[in-house]
Amino acid sequence: MKHSRRFEAAKAKVDRLKEYDVDEALQLLKETATAKADETVEIAVNLGVDPRKADQLVRGTVALPHGTGKTLRVLVLAKGAKQDEARTAGADFIGLEDYVEKISGGWTDFDAVIATPDVMAQVGKLGKVLGPRGLMPNPKSGTVTMDVANAVKEIKGGRIDFRTDKFGILHAIIGKASFDVPKLRDNLYEFARVVNRIKPASAKGQYVTGITISSTFGPGIKLNRQALFTALK
Repeated sequence: MKHSRRFEAAKAKVDRLKEYDVDEALQLLKETATAKADETVEIAVNLGVDPRKADQLVRGTVALPHGTGKTLRVLVLAKGAKQDEARTAGADFIGLEDYVEKISGGWTDFDAVIATPDVMAQVGKLGKVLGPRGLMPNPKSGTVTMDVANAVKEIKGGRIDFRTDKFGILHAIIGKASFDVPKLRDNLYEFARVVNRIKPASAKGQYVTGITISSTFGPGIKLNRQALFTALK
């Protein structure tokens, strides 16, 4: 794959064999995020789990201290008074039958979906559309709830959901390249704390086998796992 001169110049600043301490890595990430747009900061965590086994599937939510820097569009599927609650909380799209029909037709112009338990029979039909995109409401991620207002506020405030892919890797957004290093560090630490805390009891051997951060158009930068988890203690 051929890369742009900008990417190649950024890549040349990164030692692919080195595992960087957090602050050094974040500073380097900011230096290599040279696109005109404010690039998103992403993290990929390789886990020593077998995602084919249900008891080793790692999924959770984390409220980033400084948010993601992205304005998320939230859809609430609910009835009656819960629609009014969602509207007051700042949800972008609110309804039920009309949105179920739109989504069935392929509409996915939103970033998160919240549903109340009483409408899940209808929402469940959308699994083929929402599931592959990681948008299916789930009680474990707090997106199937009667506390609609709190769920909307948390997601708007920077709460993110994550789960292992078929290779046992977690992918998440932890901010924007325009964030200063302390803010990115806080978000990264909080994400790492949550991931470390929800280690499956059945997972054997080394749990976290690798951590890489990158900006949207920048090269991957490996983190020193030992230094990171020592800092969390």
